[in-house]
Amino acid sequence: MKPLVLLAIMTGAALTTSNVMADPVSVKALLGAPRDSVRMNFDDGSKHFVLMVNREGSVEGSGVLAGTSVTEYGWHDVNPPAGADPQGYFQFKTATGDIANVKWSLRAVFLKGEVKPKLVNAGIWELVSGTGQFEKMTGVGRLTLEIASKTDRLFILEGDIGSRP
Repeated sequence: MKPLVLLAIMTGAALTTSNVMADPVSVKALLGAPRDSVRMNFDDGSKHFVLMVNREGSVEGSGVLAGTSVTEYGWHDVNPPAGADPQGYFQFKTATGDIANVKWSLRAVFLKGEVKPKLVNAGIWELVSGTGQFEKMTGVGRLTLEIASKTDRLFILEGDIGSRP
């Protein structure tokens, strides 16, 4: 094969590969006590409640969401001991003002613990829109929630973010 043709093929392959590459994301978003919340108790003898919550926090880890600030707009449908279905949006904001809007959903179940029930959950997140560097991006991944304290929640996001096709 001629050197020029080989160079053209290799350059084309490199460009194609770089266009499909996604950046891994592995972050922990620590969200503090709610800034605002509305709670509805079912008042039917069960422990079922819905909590609409707005809280803010910071993000540590690796990937394009690391180092951002985050705001949660959440809807937590909790029915112990049957389980919970929290969902909502995170709005991640960079220091320069770029915004990533991430939709999320979890399924949580309570397992019998030695002292109190243990919360086990799994979910997904999806980058649905954004501005600045996130404007033409998309992404998806796994989500888990840990109870950091009585008021604080730790959301762990792992996955990939890349350019929209």
